[in-house]
Amino acid sequence: MNLLAVERIKLFSTRSPWWCALITLALTIGFAAIIASATSADSPITISATLYGGTQFGIAVVMVLAALAVTTEYRFNTIRTTFQAVPHRSPALIAKALLVALVALVIGELAAFGALGLGMLMRPNDGLGLHTAQDWMNVAGLGPVFAISAVLAVALGILIRHSAGAIALLLIYYLAVEELVQIIPKVGHHIHEWLPFNVANKFLRGSAMVDGPPPSDSPLSPGWALAYFAGIAIVFLLVALGVAKKRDA
Repeated sequence: MNLLAVERIKLFSTRSPWWCALITLALTIGFAAIIASATSADSPITISATLYGGTQFGIAVVMVLAALAVTTEYRFNTIRTTFQAVPHRSPALIAKALLVALVALVIGELAAFGALGLGMLMRPNDGLGLHTAQDWMNVAGLGPVFAISAVLAVALGILIRHSAGAIALLLIYYLAVEELVQIIPKVGHHIHEWLPFNVANKFLRGSAMVDGPPPSDSPLSPGWALAYFAGIAIVFLLVALGVAKKRDA
């Protein structure tokens, strides 16, 4: 608990988490407003369609927040003080990952329910609401996906240690690489089925939806998709902890 308190003070003593949180909320809720206002009144919108655009950009911003939580310490050498106070290193880094994940979880839930609430206000006749288990997964599931994405970003921040490099790699992979993999002849589709963010989309959106965003092609069920995504994040974090122990701060 003491480590979590220390990490909380360090995280919120900078402006980046506040700005990233505000940008994430603005993107997620703002895209919901744009979709609700731009769609014809004769074409009812779904929860998945309402959240899709803002969710994609929101995850990217949350990962930037998480990466900066680590790389900023390396940039200003405050990580050395942290490691002097916690010589084994892993507990401090795990506390940082846990705190950032909790912050991302809260941001995700606020963004998702805020987008849903605004969509219901703007489109009262479309029947938007949490009527099924899939509806709950579309909305409440955004927080866990944000949290796991944040852990992945923390792990990459520990491995790379430079803000520009970590953020560039995260955004290039998330926004481009997984989609480009599909164009590889013969094997691209099979590789894409198991890439982490594609699998996370299976948890959020489930199977194909009428008039909604394109579904994930992952063969996993939504529950196993979330477990798989979390497993990848844990593996990356364990590798990062091992590397952090062996090299100089």
